[in-house]
Amino acid sequence: MNLIDDLKWRGLFAQSTDEEALRQALSKPITLYIGFDPTAPSLGVGNLVVLLVLRRFQLAGHHPIALVGGATGLVGDPGGRNEERTLNSKEVVKDWAGRFRKQLSQYLDFEAPTNPARIVNNLDWTEPMSAIEFLRDVGKHFSVNQMLAKESVSARLEAGGISYTEFSYQVLQALDFLELFRRFDCTLQVGGSDQWGNIVAGLDLIRRVEGGSAYTLTVPLLMKADGTKFGKTASGNVWLDPAMTSPYAFYQYWLASDDRDVMKFLKVFSFLSHEEIDALEKSHQENPGLRTAHRALARELTTLVHGAQDCERVEAASRALFGQGDLRDLDQATLESALSELPRASVASLDDIPSWVDLIVAAGVVDSKSAARRIVKEGGAYLNNEKIAGEDFSPSSNDFIFGRFAILRKGKRDLAAVEVLQKH
Repeated sequence: MNLIDDLKWRGLFAQSTDEEALRQALSKPITLYIGFDPTAPSLGVGNLVVLLVLRRFQLAGHHPIALVGGATGLVGDPGGRNEERTLNSKEVVKDWAGRFRKQLSQYLDFEAPTNPARIVNNLDWTEPMSAIEFLRDVGKHFSVNQMLAKESVSARLEAGGISYTEFSYQVLQALDFLELFRRFDCTLQVGGSDQWGNIVAGLDLIRRVEGGSAYTLTVPLLMKADGTKFGKTASGNVWLDPAMTSPYAFYQYWLASDDRDVMKFLKVFSFLSHEEIDALEKSHQENPGLRTAHRALARELTTLVHGAQDCERVEAASRALFGQGDLRDLDQATLESALSELPRASVASLDDIPSWVDLIVAAGVVDSKSAARRIVKEGGAYLNNEKIAGEDFSPSSNDFIFGRFAILRKGKRDLAAVEVLQKH
């Protein structure tokens, strides 16, 4: 299938200034770019939407450039915000830009024989430019009236105002497109649909300064079926850095996808073929309880971001927590990561361990000891996947894996962790 048609099938095509001209241009290899501003220590799953579009272009034979916004990250994009962004120091932005470069390198092929990827930093051409040069050579090509009409700017003006710093962001982004056009014959910028105004400003600048033409492609902003923003959980953002979102939590994020979202996410994020996705959709429709599509999604994305080995570990942990594997076969780091997502009770030491009933109440899984005793009587009480026989049962020191953790379970799905605060 044609690349544009594939992007449309996957829900990854929002708008282009001239779709037919873009289709014709893509009949041979072109150079394109996507920008990523270092406004956090890590890329998040939201960044994957456009990052994987860049990868799809490379797989189709085109030349991808990932731009790290070392300069624009110091200024802040006003889009999608109702107030001024808190500016980070140069040292912080430089550090985050370095982290972004490392993460971006994971998703693009820099050794491809005919179309190797590039990573650039817009600070390289922005920092040497004086304020006078910027105003005379770049700023003179922008109409304030047109800038005020941009949706990101007009929305901020209605919300209370915008600083000159953030107002100038679109000029800096347009300069990026011009510089990449000059340096690498880059003729396509891809971005989220909220970047439309900034991207079009770059097209205009290329036309005014170089008399050249270029193309745009925007990707729809991804929302979940319940109307909430994609990429967030109750505990915060979902990051690509394993130190910020563990591989286990990352896997569980995808596994917990709403049934209404899972096929959309498979199309947007996976590199499965249309036929493979259609087969998963059929399976999902016939028996959604098996969660075949959810598991395929979680496996695809966890393998992509964290590697096959970590994916195998978290799948083993996921199975073991619900009685489909031996908890003691897990390595300590994976077990700790899995348990970090659970309700928790603690005991001071292995010398004085409360009863299962006391622990399940302390973890907040049930409201009262009488409710906990009823669970035991009904045969729904488990410790480390072993059924508890009596109401007075208390774990022994041998029940604590790595001398530190035990897992409580009520029924089939309700889990809690017990942690020993002080070992022998």
